[in-house]
Amino acid sequence: MNAPSPAIPWPAGYCINPRQQGADAETIDAFRSLPVAAIGDAMSRHIGAIGLRQYHDDLTTVLCGTAFTVRVRPGDNLMIHKALTMVRPGDVLVIDGGGDLTQALVGGLMRTTCVARGLAGLVIDGAVRDVVEWAADGMPLFARGHTHRGPTKDGPGEINIPIACAGLQVAPGDVIVGDADGVIAVPAIQARDILERTRRHLEKEARIREENRSGTSDPERFDSILRAKGVPV
Repeated sequence: MNAPSPAIPWPAGYCINPRQQGADAETIDAFRSLPVAAIGDAMSRHIGAIGLRQYHDDLTTVLCGTAFTVRVRPGDNLMIHKALTMVRPGDVLVIDGGGDLTQALVGGLMRTTCVARGLAGLVIDGAVRDVVEWAADGMPLFARGHTHRGPTKDGPGEINIPIACAGLQVAPGDVIVGDADGVIAVPAIQARDILERTRRHLEKEARIREENRSGTSDPERFDSILRAKGVPV
Protein backbone atom coordinates (compact mmCIF):
# COMPACT_ATOMS: atom_id res chain seq x y z
CA MET A 1 0.00 0.00 0.00
CA ASN A 2 1.30 3.44 -0.91
CA ALA A 3 1.31 6.01 1.86
CA PRO A 4 0.17 9.56 1.13
CA SER A 5 2.90 11.94 0.03
CA PRO A 6 4.20 14.38 2.67
CA ALA A 7 2.17 17.10 0.95
CA ILE A 8 -1.05 15.20 1.77
CA PRO A 9 -0.99 14.53 5.52
CA TRP A 10 -3.19 11.96 7.21
CA PRO A 11 -6.45 13.31 8.63
CA ALA A 12 -6.27 13.90 12.37
CA GLY A 13 -6.45 10.62 14.26
CA TYR A 14 -5.66 8.42 11.26
CA CYS A 15 -2.42 6.71 10.26
CA ILE A 16 -1.80 3.55 8.22
CA ASN A 17 1.78 2.28 8.19
CA PRO A 18 3.10 -0.76 6.30
CA ARG A 19 3.47 -4.11 8.03
CA GLN A 20 6.82 -4.57 9.80
CA GLN A 21 8.81 -7.71 9.07
CA GLY A 22 9.91 -8.55 12.62
CA ALA A 23 11.97 -11.57 13.67
CA ASP A 24 12.81 -14.47 11.38
CA ALA A 25 10.50 -17.49 11.17
CA GLU A 26 12.95 -19.82 12.96
CA THR A 27 13.17 -17.52 15.98
CA ILE A 28 9.41 -17.08 16.18
CA ASP A 29 8.88 -20.83 15.99
CA ALA A 30 11.42 -21.36 18.78
CA PHE A 31 9.44 -19.07 21.10
CA ARG A 32 6.36 -21.23 20.53
CA SER A 33 7.79 -23.94 22.82
CA LEU A 34 8.76 -21.57 25.66
CA PRO A 35 6.44 -20.73 28.59
CA VAL A 36 5.42 -17.08 28.81
CA ALA A 37 6.38 -17.10 32.50
CA ALA A 38 9.94 -18.13 31.64
CA ILE A 39 10.18 -15.50 28.90
CA GLY A 40 9.00 -12.93 31.43
CA ASP A 41 11.62 -14.09 33.93
CA ALA A 42 14.28 -13.60 31.26
CA MET A 43 12.96 -10.07 30.71
CA SER A 44 13.20 -8.94 34.36
CA ARG A 45 9.80 -10.25 35.54
CA HIS A 46 7.81 -7.01 35.21
CA ILE A 47 6.85 -7.10 31.51
CA GLY A 48 3.58 -8.47 30.18
CA ALA A 49 -0.10 -7.76 29.69
CA ILE A 50 -2.30 -7.38 32.76
CA GLY A 51 -6.02 -8.05 33.05
CA LEU A 52 -6.60 -10.06 29.88
CA ARG A 53 -8.33 -13.45 29.77
CA GLN A 54 -8.24 -16.13 27.11
CA TYR A 55 -11.38 -16.86 25.12
CA HIS A 56 -10.19 -20.06 23.41
CA ASP A 57 -11.03 -23.18 25.41
CA ASP A 58 -7.83 -25.21 25.20
CA LEU A 59 -5.40 -24.17 27.95
CA THR A 60 -2.54 -25.79 26.06
CA THR A 61 -2.99 -23.54 22.99
CA VAL A 62 -0.05 -21.21 22.39
CA LEU A 63 -0.41 -17.92 20.53
CA CYS A 64 2.84 -16.96 18.80
CA GLY A 65 3.58 -14.65 15.88
CA THR A 66 4.52 -11.20 14.63
CA ALA A 67 2.75 -8.16 16.07
CA PHE A 68 0.48 -6.21 13.72
CA THR A 69 -0.71 -3.31 15.86
CA VAL A 70 -3.91 -1.26 15.75
CA ARG A 71 -5.10 1.58 17.96
CA VAL A 72 -8.80 2.42 17.77
CA ARG A 73 -11.31 4.68 19.38
CA PRO A 74 -13.01 2.67 22.15
CA GLY A 75 -15.93 0.75 20.71
CA ASP A 76 -15.05 1.40 17.04
CA ASN A 77 -13.54 -1.22 14.72
CA LEU A 78 -13.20 0.55 11.35
CA MET A 79 -9.40 0.33 11.37
CA ILE A 80 -9.46 -3.28 12.55
CA HIS A 81 -11.34 -4.14 9.37
CA LYS A 82 -8.69 -2.25 7.39
CA ALA A 83 -5.91 -4.09 9.24
CA LEU A 84 -7.45 -7.44 8.30
CA THR A 85 -6.91 -6.58 4.64
CA MET A 86 -3.20 -6.03 5.31
CA VAL A 87 -2.17 -8.87 7.65
CA ARG A 88 -0.23 -11.93 6.55
CA PRO A 89 -0.39 -15.52 7.80
CA GLY A 90 1.36 -15.82 11.16
CA ASP A 91 0.64 -12.25 12.27
CA VAL A 92 -0.91 -11.51 15.66
CA LEU A 93 -3.39 -8.64 15.66
CA VAL A 94 -2.68 -6.58 18.79
CA ILE A 95 -5.36 -3.98 19.44
CA ASP A 96 -5.34 -1.03 21.83
CA GLY A 97 -9.02 -0.41 22.49
CA GLY A 98 -8.42 1.62 25.63
CA GLY A 99 -9.68 -1.18 27.87
CA ASP A 100 -13.28 -0.24 27.03
CA LEU A 101 -15.91 -2.93 27.67
CA THR A 102 -19.06 -1.10 26.56
CA GLN A 103 -18.90 -2.25 22.92
CA ALA A 104 -17.25 -5.30 21.36
CA LEU A 105 -14.45 -4.68 18.87
CA VAL A 106 -14.54 -8.11 17.17
CA GLY A 107 -17.11 -10.87 16.82
CA GLY A 108 -17.81 -14.11 15.04
CA LEU A 109 -17.90 -12.72 11.51
CA MET A 110 -14.47 -11.18 11.97
CA ARG A 111 -13.24 -14.46 13.44
CA THR A 112 -14.08 -16.10 10.13
CA THR A 113 -11.93 -13.50 8.37
CA CYS A 114 -9.08 -14.04 10.84
CA VAL A 115 -9.11 -17.78 10.19
CA ALA A 116 -9.20 -17.23 6.43
CA ARG A 117 -6.28 -14.80 6.61
CA GLY A 118 -4.19 -17.25 8.65
CA LEU A 119 -3.74 -15.05 11.71
CA ALA A 120 -1.81 -16.58 14.60
CA GLY A 121 -4.25 -14.95 17.03
CA LEU A 122 -5.53 -11.70 18.54
CA VAL A 123 -4.72 -9.73 21.69
CA ILE A 124 -7.29 -7.04 22.50
CA ASP A 125 -7.40 -4.44 25.26
CA GLY A 126 -11.14 -4.21 24.85
CA ALA A 127 -14.25 -6.34 24.50
CA VAL A 128 -15.29 -9.16 22.16
CA ARG A 129 -18.58 -10.90 21.45
CA ASP A 130 -19.78 -14.25 20.08
CA VAL A 131 -17.68 -15.96 22.73
CA VAL A 132 -18.91 -19.46 21.86
CA GLU A 133 -17.43 -19.10 18.38
CA TRP A 134 -14.10 -17.86 19.75
CA ALA A 135 -13.93 -20.87 22.07
CA ALA A 136 -13.55 -23.20 19.07
CA ASP A 137 -10.11 -24.39 18.01
CA GLY A 138 -8.15 -22.45 15.44
CA MET A 139 -7.94 -18.83 16.56
CA PRO A 140 -6.38 -17.96 19.94
CA LEU A 141 -7.84 -14.83 21.50
CA PHE A 142 -6.93 -12.83 24.60
CA ALA A 143 -9.19 -9.89 25.49
CA ARG A 144 -10.17 -7.66 28.40
CA GLY A 145 -13.80 -8.86 28.49
CA HIS A 146 -16.94 -9.38 26.46
CA THR A 147 -20.34 -7.86 25.73
CA HIS A 148 -23.18 -8.45 23.27
CA ARG A 149 -23.12 -4.78 22.24
CA GLY A 150 -21.64 -4.25 18.79
CA PRO A 151 -19.12 -1.64 17.55
CA THR A 152 -19.37 1.44 15.38
CA LYS A 153 -17.37 1.81 12.18
CA ASP A 154 -16.57 5.51 12.10
CA GLY A 155 -12.89 5.75 13.10
CA PRO A 156 -10.48 7.23 13.80
CA GLY A 157 -7.62 4.78 14.29
CA GLU A 158 -3.99 3.99 13.55
CA ILE A 159 -2.25 0.94 12.12
CA ASN A 160 1.28 -0.32 12.80
CA ILE A 161 2.34 2.20 15.41
CA PRO A 162 3.76 1.54 18.90
CA ILE A 163 0.85 0.93 21.28
CA ALA A 164 0.09 0.08 24.89
CA CYS A 165 -2.13 -2.99 25.23
CA ALA A 166 -3.24 -3.86 28.76
CA GLY A 167 -0.03 -2.46 30.23
CA LEU A 168 2.13 -4.14 27.59
CA GLN A 169 4.24 -2.00 25.29
CA VAL A 170 4.04 -3.41 21.77
CA ALA A 171 5.80 -2.26 18.61
CA PRO A 172 4.95 -3.50 15.13
CA GLY A 173 7.07 -6.56 14.37
CA ASP A 174 7.51 -7.65 18.00
CA VAL A 175 7.27 -11.36 18.78
CA ILE A 176 3.99 -11.93 20.63
CA VAL A 177 3.65 -15.05 22.79
CA GLY A 178 0.55 -15.99 24.76
CA ASP A 179 -0.33 -19.04 26.82
CA ALA A 180 -2.47 -19.96 29.81
CA ASP A 181 -0.38 -17.66 32.03
CA GLY A 182 -0.61 -14.50 29.93
CA VAL A 183 0.75 -12.51 26.99
CA ILE A 184 4.17 -10.96 26.44
CA ALA A 185 5.88 -8.99 23.67
CA VAL A 186 9.53 -9.54 22.76
CA PRO A 187 11.20 -6.71 20.79
CA ALA A 188 12.24 -8.10 17.41
CA ILE A 189 15.74 -6.67 17.66
CA GLN A 190 16.27 -8.49 20.99
CA ALA A 191 14.47 -11.70 20.09
CA ARG A 192 17.52 -13.95 19.59
CA ASP A 193 19.16 -12.75 22.81
CA ILE A 194 15.98 -13.16 24.86
CA LEU A 195 15.43 -16.58 23.33
CA GLU A 196 18.83 -17.76 24.58
CA ARG A 197 18.35 -16.14 27.99
CA THR A 198 15.01 -17.90 28.34
CA ARG A 199 16.56 -21.25 27.48
CA ARG A 200 19.27 -20.73 30.11
CA HIS A 201 16.63 -19.76 32.64
CA LEU A 202 14.71 -22.98 31.94
CA GLU A 203 17.90 -24.99 32.44
CA LYS A 204 18.35 -23.30 35.82
CA GLU A 205 14.72 -24.06 36.72
CA ALA A 206 15.24 -27.71 35.80
CA ARG A 207 18.15 -27.92 38.27
CA ILE A 208 16.10 -26.27 41.02
CA ARG A 209 13.15 -28.53 40.29
CA GLU A 210 15.31 -31.61 40.70
CA GLU A 211 16.75 -30.29 43.97
CA ASN A 212 13.21 -29.65 45.22
CA ARG A 213 12.16 -33.16 44.19
CA SER A 214 15.14 -34.84 45.85
CA GLY A 215 15.13 -32.66 48.95
CA THR A 216 18.66 -31.38 48.33
CA SER A 217 17.85 -27.67 48.03
CA ASP A 218 20.52 -25.43 49.55
CA PRO A 219 18.92 -23.39 52.40
CA GLU A 220 21.61 -20.78 51.87
CA ARG A 221 19.82 -19.74 48.68
CA PHE A 222 17.31 -17.78 50.75
CA ASP A 223 19.11 -17.50 54.11
CA SER A 224 21.80 -15.32 52.55
CA ILE A 225 19.12 -12.89 51.38
CA LEU A 226 17.53 -12.81 54.82
CA ARG A 227 20.86 -12.18 56.55
CA ALA A 228 21.59 -9.31 54.14
CA LYS A 229 18.33 -7.75 55.37
CA GLY A 230 19.35 -8.14 59.00
CA VAL A 231 17.32 -11.25 59.80
CA PRO A 232 19.23 -13.49 62.28
CA VAL A 233 19.11 -16.87 60.58
